[in-house]
Amino acid sequence: MNAGPIRILLIEDNPADANLVERYLGQDSGDSGFQLEWADRVADGCDRLKQGGHDLVLLDLSLPDSDGAQTYETVISGAGRVPVVVMTGQNDGEQALAAVREGAQDYLVKDRVDADILVRSIRYAIERKRIEEKLRVSEERYSLAVTGANDGVWDWDVDAGTVYFSDRWKQMLGWSAEDVGQDSDAWLSRVHPSDLPTVKQQLVDHLAGRTGHFENEHRLLEKGGTYRWVLARGLSVSDKTGRVIRMAGSLTDIHDRKMTEERLLHDAMHDGLTQLPNAALFRDRLRVAIAQAERRQNYLFAVLFFDLDRFKVINDSLGHAVGDRLLVAIARRLLSFLRPGDTVARLGGDEFAILANDIDDPRDATRIAERIQEELSLPFDLGGHEVFTGASIGIALSSTGYSSEQEVLRDADIAMYRAKSRGGSHHAVFDETMHRRAVELLQLETDLRRAVDGEEFVTHYQPIVDLKNGRIQGFEALVRWRHPERGLVYPDEFIPVAEETGMIVPLGWSVIRQACLQTAKWCGEVSNRNLALSVNLSPRQFAQPDLIERLLEILRDTGMEPSNLRLEIIESLIMDDARSAIAKLGRLCDLGLQLHIDDFGTGYSSLSYLHKLPTHTVKIDRSFVTRMKPGGGQDEIVETIVSLARGLGMHVAAEGLETSDQFRKLCQLKCEYGQGYYFSRPLDSEAAGALIAENPLWRPESGE
Repeated sequence: MNAGPIRILLIEDNPADANLVERYLGQDSGDSGFQLEWADRVADGCDRLKQGGHDLVLLDLSLPDSDGAQTYETVISGAGRVPVVVMTGQNDGEQALAAVREGAQDYLVKDRVDADILVRSIRYAIERKRIEEKLRVSEERYSLAVTGANDGVWDWDVDAGTVYFSDRWKQMLGWSAEDVGQDSDAWLSRVHPSDLPTVKQQLVDHLAGRTGHFENEHRLLEKGGTYRWVLARGLSVSDKTGRVIRMAGSLTDIHDRKMTEERLLHDAMHDGLTQLPNAALFRDRLRVAIAQAERRQNYLFAVLFFDLDRFKVINDSLGHAVGDRLLVAIARRLLSFLRPGDTVARLGGDEFAILANDIDDPRDATRIAERIQEELSLPFDLGGHEVFTGASIGIALSSTGYSSEQEVLRDADIAMYRAKSRGGSHHAVFDETMHRRAVELLQLETDLRRAVDGEEFVTHYQPIVDLKNGRIQGFEALVRWRHPERGLVYPDEFIPVAEETGMIVPLGWSVIRQACLQTAKWCGEVSNRNLALSVNLSPRQFAQPDLIERLLEILRDTGMEPSNLRLEIIESLIMDDARSAIAKLGRLCDLGLQLHIDDFGTGYSSLSYLHKLPTHTVKIDRSFVTRMKPGGGQDEIVETIVSLARGLGMHVAAEGLETSDQFRKLCQLKCEYGQGYYFSRPLDSEAAGALIAENPLWRPESGE
């Protein structure tokens, strides 16, 4: 409404009535708050309405160019949002009431109206229209918001016990209007049984005033019999006494979002390849089992931790795609025989774990382990490749008394390594002895790291004798650890730990450098001849990309002749990657270095590659030499190795020589070199230097 005079359009065919209205509105004084415009026909009035600018229409229903009902319909369609007040005679009362029902703001009987009544009716009509317009805009805004949000609406009359459900509420679930009643049970009866208690409790809490609003995600039954995730929101209204009389709200379809969340949660807690639970989910279920064991005195569970035997060989030889198919096939086999309630998980790589819940006896766990090994021993057909594998299984029982899942997995892992030490396809149950051993190994590892940094290692030298002339041909460098508390520690105890932790690399280089320096010194100061030096090259050292550069640096810095350095490698080093190993060995030979195969005969596949290797000497393992006794029947093995090496143009050395009989027999077999306690124990550098200066001579005829 404009701030100026109220502009009124009077549609009236009687001049006397028009003059009366004009007088009532003070138009004759020229100083009123109204501006009156007069039309005596419906058509003329509609034309003026089209021009706009009117704040109210005063309409006489009895006009020459239209009857009563038609008059109002015509004018109201032209008035749009301009309020209309009907003026009628005594006999037009019913038509006037009908007009009010159709939207007129008021009606006045002409012979009963005065100035006050007319002005009050006009002002009330304009104000009511303004309020109606604001309400209309608000309702339209709310309707657009609800429609845009695609939400269903519900309105619960608590006193009457009836609920209004919008069409969208019903359509969201596939129900028709006739399918859904008008009480709260029409909603609650469709809630998923697992969700219903929470929905009811939250409704009660809100109606009791314990929560500021109602909001709940739950599943509702669709017409097809499936359930759909929805979000229900609502707010209650109370009367002056605080009693809830009404509650209304919305229903939002969140099914796609919940399905996405479930997929993401599944992916976060399951292995992408096998679809088994992953490490996170396994630890979570293990925590639940530990808590249950704490509550129930007789509750017993077991964790079986295992990895696959020869999985790396399968991966490297047949490819990762076949390896992946093997992991999937194993997962299926494990699932096929596990009990409901047990969990099998892939923890990563080829590592699996099983949580056996509520077992009756510790022997149940070992029976599960035996079943696993039985299942895995059967062949797998993977796209035309027949593959065999096995598993080393460690078992941890809850009877040990665990408080965290890390402890259980740690002990199962310890037991698995104990099983591995027995060979493939074994299982072991964790006990305290294993734990003490693990603690000892951890302490050993800690001490070993300190020892490498603190230079606690010393090199001893065991002479290698030329069996043809009985003279020292060279030495093998052997590392010893001078532990500040334990004294001299021998390699069998610390070398495996050094290999596992990678500390063998800096330790190995230190030994080679020290031994080369010492040997070069002996050659120049103690002996007038060259002495050979044999050093062990660990698999980790052999795998170093800067192997060649480091060896060249040591030779250059120490003055050691390359032809005097013998690098001893084990058979398994070659077999891990034969093609790459052969190429690298060839580069070492090009430097002038000598290559020896250490512990020959203890491997399982090296014979097929032996003729391809650029090696100079094979060393017969001490286990064969030790068994060379009169009537022992082991001479043939040594004789075969000597013949094989000679046929390939290689030299032969025997280690572990301890008796004159062994010395004599090796000379008869034309074995060229020997070392062992028969000649000398490993010596420190000073004693070894003295032995070189003594230049002893050994003959097979001499006694022990």
